[in-house]
Amino acid sequence: MSEPLRWPSVTDVRGRPLDVIEVRGLTVDCIVGVYRRERVVVQPLQLDVALFLDTREAAHGGKLARTVHYGRLEGELRFLLESCRFELLESATEAVCRYLLAPPTEDSHRAQVHAATVRVTKPQALGGRAIPSLQVHRTADEMHYTVEDKPFGRVEIIQESEGYGIYRLCIRPGGSISPHVHQMMEESELVLGAGLQLQGKPVARGMAFRWPRGFAHRYDNPSPGMQTVLCVDRPRFIPSDEVETAVPTEALQPQEGRSYYPPEEAAAPGEPGSSSPA
Repeated sequence: MSEPLRWPSVTDVRGRPLDVIEVRGLTVDCIVGVYRRERVVVQPLQLDVALFLDTREAAHGGKLARTVHYGRLEGELRFLLESCRFELLESATEAVCRYLLAPPTEDSHRAQVHAATVRVTKPQALGGRAIPSLQVHRTADEMHYTVEDKPFGRVEIIQESEGYGIYRLCIRPGGSISPHVHQMMEESELVLGAGLQLQGKPVARGMAFRWPRGFAHRYDNPSPGMQTVLCVDRPRFIPSDEVETAVPTEALQPQEGRSYYPPEEAAAPGEPGSSSPA
């Protein structure tokens, strides 16, 4: 297990110390680095995060929506690190911070994180002679996110660089992302909500899909609430590369996905998409 993080004291608007949730020792095999061999062969990154928030309401009410679901968070961070193919530790660390500090979406059922300390370690970078890492601390107040209105709802831009873009696709009730293909971009998507349909069939939250170039895909939201997809494009989103197709829903090909959430967390009790009582 990695060493505990070192963090500053963070207080709320009333001067009370905020609580801290730590997730340490998350190791992900991914593409990271600037050298040619690092662009084609995965290597491990180790991630440690500390989240600053107020857990008093969660403690008294026993509701996950008043805190952070670290089982889902672990899967979302693994998805980001595996999908983005960062060149620098600085970029990976900043992307993780920006994702952690983004305002909760309507279907995420979690508390706002007010600050985050993130450490990313690259244990194999120097052949074991030394272990480089980067630790940063960021606050939600310093983060600004561009939001673009779309016919299906909205797109929230988490972070963009030349090589990748991280987005949240928020699909309104009754909204659809029409069948479309990409000819240049490679796209990875993680379903965060529990009320979406993909390729015309219900899809569980926590399922991730890697869309090959030219593969038509579609989302529909028949639920009464906003539903969210975490999307990584490589390179960053190219508007002209998203080409709508005339493929009818019944003719769309299924795509095998991978779950990034614990099996029991596909839909937690009392949340949309769950058959369990509240």
